[in-house]
Amino acid sequence: MSDDGPRTVRAGRRRVEVHRPGKVLFPGGGGDAEEYTKGDLVDYHRAVAPFMLPHLRGRPLMLDRRPDGIEGPAFLQKNTPDSYPDWITRAEVAKEGGTVTHAVCDDTATLLHLVDQASITLHRWLSRADRVDRPDRLVFDLDPPDDDFEAVRETARLLADLLDELNLPSAPMTTGSRGLHVVVPLSGHHDFDDVRAFAREVADVLTDAHPDRLTTAARKKDRGDRLYLDVQRNAYAQTAVAPYTVRALPGAPVATPLSWDQLDDPDLHARRWTVADAVEQARTGPWADLPRRGRALGPARRRLRALRG
Repeated sequence: MSDDGPRTVRAGRRRVEVHRPGKVLFPGGGGDAEEYTKGDLVDYHRAVAPFMLPHLRGRPLMLDRRPDGIEGPAFLQKNTPDSYPDWITRAEVAKEGGTVTHAVCDDTATLLHLVDQASITLHRWLSRADRVDRPDRLVFDLDPPDDDFEAVRETARLLADLLDELNLPSAPMTTGSRGLHVVVPLSGHHDFDDVRAFAREVADVLTDAHPDRLTTAARKKDRGDRLYLDVQRNAYAQTAVAPYTVRALPGAPVATPLSWDQLDDPDLHARRWTVADAVEQARTGPWADLPRRGRALGPARRRLRALRG
């Protein structure tokens, strides 16, 4: 695609102008990395929007913007500029000493406008703007010390088995970087402190059982070669990468939901899907078995404490 001026894209009832669609955001070369332009990312997001938007609607976002592509400076944007169209939903939330106004992506037009602003990766809150202090998602981030995905796979199985014992449905997602996220839908009846404390209890059960392989140590120097079972995203104003968002890495890998059965695929790794094939994976409905309504943590907490003796 040549850089031949703005391109107008229809998105529902709106038309979104995409500036410099030929701008290369992901240079090719080096291994199997493909080149992708802003226009390519627009096409990807138009196609993936029906699968991505349910995970974005109503949630404050933090944007990883790369105006000069992934090899240029990164801007982590929380506050929404006045220049954004007035039809984009905003969410004003409290922070220490004031407030911040996040963008909320409720429709395809907003999604494409964010792409036009070179927002490569969308990081979402685990709560919704109308109940910003009550998360309806819990996330375990399985972060290996290197690219050893087999350690990630083994830990995900251990975590899935434990969550099953606690009668908590869960679903895995590649991060598009090195590890996996395991997502648990919640009822939204608990605050962030309660959710993070519960997540830490779950993580402690696993790390106590496998201290040579797993750790909850936040400092890298304390982890050694163990996989970091990170629960720190389960806090107010923290974010996690959104399902089907693109990561700012060579080849444009995508954070992609998968089924638990797919965890057994020997070819699976954290960057398995890219903008070239993530939509095909989305169409398979990998999270179709995940209940729409999340669970309260009271019964699970009692089961967990019984397991711990």
